[in-house]
Formats: sequence, C-alpha cells, structure tokens
Amino acid sequence: MPAESPLRLAIFASGRGSNALSIIRAAKEGRLSRVEPVLVVCDKPGAPVATRSREEGVPVLEIRPRDFDSKDAYEGAILEHLREKSVDAVALAGYMRLVGPVLIGSFPDRILNIHPSLLPSFPGLAAQKQAIDYGVKMTGVTVHFVDLLMDHGPVIMQKCLPILPEDTEESLSRRLLPIEHEAYLESLDALSRGRLRIEGRRVLWSAD
Repeated sequence: MPAESPLRLAIFASGRGSNALSIIRAAKEGRLSRVEPVLVVCDKPGAPVATRSREEGVPVLEIRPRDFDSKDAYEGAILEHLREKSVDAVALAGYMRLVGPVLIGSFPDRILNIHPSLLPSFPGLAAQKQAIDYGVKMTGVTVHFVDLLMDHGPVIMQKCLPILPEDTEESLSRRLLPIEHEAYLESLDALSRGRLRIEGRRVLWSAD
C-alpha cells in the first residue's frame, strides 16, 4: 500500500456505536486524515450503530451468525465483503464476538480492539464492574492487536483513569468513554502512518 494511500478500514460493531461513530466522524473531519472507513459490519441487524453509520454515509453490512452453519462460514461471508471493499484493516468497536481464524488469518496484525480496562486485568464482559468490585484504585482503557484469545493480543496503547469512591459501573463507563475514543483514534492514526511494529508481545512506536 503506497504511503500516501488512506488506510481502508472496516469497523465491526454490535450495539450503540459510540466508538464506531467517533472513528467515522474523526475521519470525515480530517482528524484521522489517513483513515477511510469503508464499511461497518454489524452482527445484530437493527442495532443503532447500523442506522447511525448509514446516516454518516458509511455502507453497512448487517449479517447474522445464526444464518450460517459455522463460524468459519459466517466469517468467510464477511471476508468476501471486506475484499470487495479492498479493506486494509479492521477495528472492533463494541463487537461482542471473538474473531476467529478466518478473519485473523486474512488480516494478520491488522485487527484492533479496544477494551475498558488495563489489560491483562479484567478481560471479558463488565470490565468496569470487575474493577470496582475488586477495589482497584486505577483503571483505564487498552487498545490492542487481536489474536485468537479473548482480550489477549499485544498492547498498542493504554490510558489510565482513577476510580472514585462514589463510582458505579454506569458512572465509570461514562467517564471512560472519552478516553476510549481518544486512545482508539491515536492508535488508528499510528497504524495508518506505519508507526507500529510488533516484537513478541511488545508494540513499538516509531516517530512520524
């Protein structure tokens, strides 16, 4: 891919689409000048992210896993659409499924995810509640490359936030959301500029 070409990005999402819309709008406004969102993949037809993405002018593929005989078949159908759009990379933005070998094998070190904790602490669902229940004083967000394990791939970026004594799962989630958006945009910008290099489990950043 020539350095001047934009990174053609597919965004996978299942629900409201807060992170997806943040990426789409940042690209439209020039804050992600080297990223071009070309497709949103939604595994829950009718989810708000599908409507909101179309309103922003990004095509949406609504596709149900239960309509396929296997996960490989489901991901194979998605892969056909990604190839039609000449997708370079994938951003998981509230996509509530583990990505399998069909997609990971087709986009090695090109699938990113964001998780609302400082991994490896509190992987999986309800990370904010896990952090509060455990009693930690700091939490945050993690952007990482995706591998075959849940919330496991090499860490690209982490940003921290203190947990307040009065925090609930809902209030902590609200306070984390702007930090999620910021971290994801910075990570995608770095990916689009070829600034990220993986050595083992370490992601090294180069200068512009």
